[in-house]
Amino acid sequence: MCMDDRFLTAAESAYRGRIAWNPSIEKLREMARPDEQTTEYGSANYITSIRSRSAKFTDIVFTASPQQEKTLADVGAYLEGKELIAIDRTMCMRNGYQTPIRLFVTKKFARLAYMWGRMLFVPAQAVEQPEFTIVDVPEWPERKILVDPKNFITFILGSDYCGEIKKAGLRMMMYAHKTKRHGLGLHAGSKILRVQDAGSGKLVEKGVLLFGLSATGKTTLTCHHHWLDASAGELVRIRQDDVVLLNRDGSAIGTEDNFYIKTDGLEPDSQPLLYKGATSPNAILENVKVGAGGKVDFFDSSITSNGRGIVIRKELGFTDASIDLERVDMMVFITRRKTIVPPIARLTPEQAAAFFMLGESVESSAGDPTQAGKPLRVVGTNPFIIGPLEEEGNRFLEILRANPHIECYLLDTGRFGAHAGVDDGVKITVYDSARLLADAARGVIKWKLDPYWGYEVAAEVGDVDMKHFDPRQYYNEGEYRRLTEELKEERRTWLRQFKGLDKRIAAAV
Repeated sequence: MCMDDRFLTAAESAYRGRIAWNPSIEKLREMARPDEQTTEYGSANYITSIRSRSAKFTDIVFTASPQQEKTLADVGAYLEGKELIAIDRTMCMRNGYQTPIRLFVTKKFARLAYMWGRMLFVPAQAVEQPEFTIVDVPEWPERKILVDPKNFITFILGSDYCGEIKKAGLRMMMYAHKTKRHGLGLHAGSKILRVQDAGSGKLVEKGVLLFGLSATGKTTLTCHHHWLDASAGELVRIRQDDVVLLNRDGSAIGTEDNFYIKTDGLEPDSQPLLYKGATSPNAILENVKVGAGGKVDFFDSSITSNGRGIVIRKELGFTDASIDLERVDMMVFITRRKTIVPPIARLTPEQAAAFFMLGESVESSAGDPTQAGKPLRVVGTNPFIIGPLEEEGNRFLEILRANPHIECYLLDTGRFGAHAGVDDGVKITVYDSARLLADAARGVIKWKLDPYWGYEVAAEVGDVDMKHFDPRQYYNEGEYRRLTEELKEERRTWLRQFKGLDKRIAAAV
C-alpha cells in the first residue's frame, strides 16, 4: 500500500466512528464543561497537557517511512468505532478562496472542537467533501504530527494544544495557495491605516502587512489603534492577525474569522483592543491562570508563558465586514534584537526579500519553551512552510518588483544598546513601535542612509524620542564596527545555505 493510500485509509477510519456531526458552539461548550474553569467574565478557560506547538515532532510526509506507515495503520484501527466529534468550517470569505475544512477529534476533547470552531467561518451550507482534513487524537501515547500535503490531511497525535489544530489548517492553506494560485501564504497580520499624508495633507489609506514570530509583537501591533487622530478622520481597520494569502497583484486575502492571541502580560494601557477582546464573555482562554472566584491573572505565568485566548474579531473595535486587503502598501518585518538594530529602517525590495529569508527573531514559549528568548531565524517568520525555502524568497521578490508602490520596513520591538553580560540597554516600547508605524504611513519620517547597512534609518520622526536609539550613546566606533561585522557575517552565513536563492537577495546584506 502506498503512503497516499495509508493517509486516506486512516482518515476514512474516522468516518466509521460514532460521530457527533457539527454540534452548535453552545452544545460544544456544554460537552466541554467538565474541563472548564469559568472566569470572572463568564468565559471558559482550559488547562492543557501540551502547551506549545510540537515542531520537533512534526513530519511533512512526501515519502513514508515504515514507522510512519505503521503509526497510521495503528491510528486507523484505533479510530474504528471510536466516539468522535466532526466539525466543518470554512477558511477565507472571498469567492474563489473559500475552502471547506473538517476536524475530527475524539469526544473526550470536546474543548478543542469548541475552541477551533470559534476561529473559522461556519459554512453557509452543508459540506459534502472538505478540501482539508484534520484528525486529532490527543490521547495517543506518542506525540507526532503527520502532514500529507498531497491529500491535504493532517494527523495530530498526542497533543491537546489548540494551536496545533489551528496551524494544521493554515499550513495547508498556505501550501495550496502557493501551488494552486502561484501566490504566497504569509505568516503575517494585516490592517488598514487611514492617515493624513504629510505631503498632500489628504487622507490616504495604507494596507499594511506585519510579519513576526509569536511573542515579537505582531498581533499586538496588528490589533492596535496607534492613537491615530480621529478628529482629523484618521482610523484603523483590523483585518487579520496571523495568516494571509498574498497575490501577485499585491492584494492579500484573509483566512480566519477570529483571533488566537497570546495573553501573557496583557493589560489595557498598551494593548487596549486585545485586552477588551480577552475579557469578553465570548472569549475562550487556554492555559491562563484563573484563581478563586474566576479571577484572571494575565501576569501569572506559573502554568506557561504561552497563555492564549480566542477573541472575537468584531468585538475588538476598529474592524468591519472585510478580512482582506485590496492592496498592500506597506510590509513590516518585526524582529526582536538587543544591540544595534534600529527601532525602524526603510528597505529596498532586495533588502526586504533578504529580511524575509533571514526571519530574525527570538524563540518564544509558543515554539520551544526550553529555548525561549534565544536568537532564532525562521524564513518568512513562518515555521509552517512546505517546500523549498528559497522558492518562497524568490517569489516574494518577484511580487515586490511587480508592485513597486509597496514600501518595506524593518521594525525592532526588542531593546537597543545592550552589552552582553553587563546591561540590557533600553526597551523599545509598544508606544514607540505603534507611533513609528503611524509616522511611516503618514510620510512624516525624515530618512537618512545608514552607511554601514545600506538601508535608511529615521533621522526625524513625530513624537518618539530617537535620541534614545542613537548607537553613539552606547558604543564607541570600534564596538559598533565589531557588532556590525559580526551581525553581517551571521546573516551572510544564513543566506549561503539557500543555493537556489536569487543572487540579488543574498547580496542585499
